[in-house]
Amino acid sequence: MTALMQTELNLPDKRQGKVRDIYSAKTTAGQDALLIVASDRISAFDVVMPNGIPGKGKLLTQISLFWFDMIAEKFKGQLEHHLISSDPRDVEGITEEQAQQLDGSIMVGRKCKVVPVECIVRGYITGSGWKEYKRDGTICGLPLPEGLQECQKLPEPIFTPSTKAEQGLHDENVSFEVACDTVGVELMEKLRDLSLAIYKMAHDYAAERGIILADTKFEFGLPIDDPTGTPILIDEALTPDSSRFWPASEYEVGHDQPSFDKQYVRNYLQELVDAGNWDKEPPGPVLPDEIITNSYAKYEEAYERLTGKKLS
Repeated sequence: MTALMQTELNLPDKRQGKVRDIYSAKTTAGQDALLIVASDRISAFDVVMPNGIPGKGKLLTQISLFWFDMIAEKFKGQLEHHLISSDPRDVEGITEEQAQQLDGSIMVGRKCKVVPVECIVRGYITGSGWKEYKRDGTICGLPLPEGLQECQKLPEPIFTPSTKAEQGLHDENVSFEVACDTVGVELMEKLRDLSLAIYKMAHDYAAERGIILADTKFEFGLPIDDPTGTPILIDEALTPDSSRFWPASEYEVGHDQPSFDKQYVRNYLQELVDAGNWDKEPPGPVLPDEIITNSYAKYEEAYERLTGKKLS
C-alpha cells in the first residue's frame, strides 16, 4: 500500500495542516462546506515526518466517524458536530478516480470559525502534564495531590487547554483563565463542560473494551451558517492521533505505558533525540519500515477493539 502524503484536488483554498489537507467545497446539494482529507502523514513533537503510515488516514477517519455517531446519539440536543458526509462523491468537482482514492479518508464538514483553543482532557498524569507535575506539582497551573506517580489515574479528569499553534510552531499549555481571556468566559466554560462530558463517556466505553483513554483533545468551531453562535465539535474525535489509548491488560503505574496511539512513534523519536541524532526541529527523520508496520498495527487494533469491526 502506498502512503497518501499529498492531495492536489481542483478545489479552492487549499490548506495543509500537519496531517490533513483542507479545501473549500460545495456539496452536490449546494451547501458550502469543507472537504477534510486525512492523509497518511504522521507528526510528532509538532514536526511532520518525511514518510507516512499507509492506510493511517483511513483508519483515523473511520474511528472519528464511529465516535461522531456515538456523540450525536449520547449528546442529542446538547452538542452537534460538523460532519455532513463521508462520501467524496457528495462534493462537486470530485472525479470518480479521485473519489476512489479518497474513499474512507475524508469528511465533508460545515464551515466554521475555529475556536483558537485546543480543549484537552486528562484522566491520567502523563506526557507534558507529568513533566510539569514533577517540576511544579501542577498541570496547567492546576494544583494536584502530592505523591502521584507517572501514568497514575487522577482523582477526577481535568481540563487543561492549550494554544492552537500554526504548523511549525509548538502548542503551549495555558491556564483556564488565559483561555477565557482568549475566547471569552461563557464560551470557554461551555467547551470545558462539554469536553469533560465527552471524555467521561468515551473513557467508560473504551474501558469496557479493554482500553484506557488516558487523555484526549477536542476542537470546536462556530458555524458560519448559524447566527446563534452555538459551538459544534469539529476536526477529528477520539482518534489515536488526538488521544492516548493504553491496553488495560498491560497498565501499570510508575512508568510510560504501551499504547495504541502515536506514542509508539514519539518513543522511537525520543530515542533519537536522547542519542543526539535529532533535535525535534524540521525536517524529521525518516521512519524505519518496522516503526511504520508496528504503528499501523496499533492503529488497526484500536479501531477493531473500539468499533468491534474489521476494516474492509
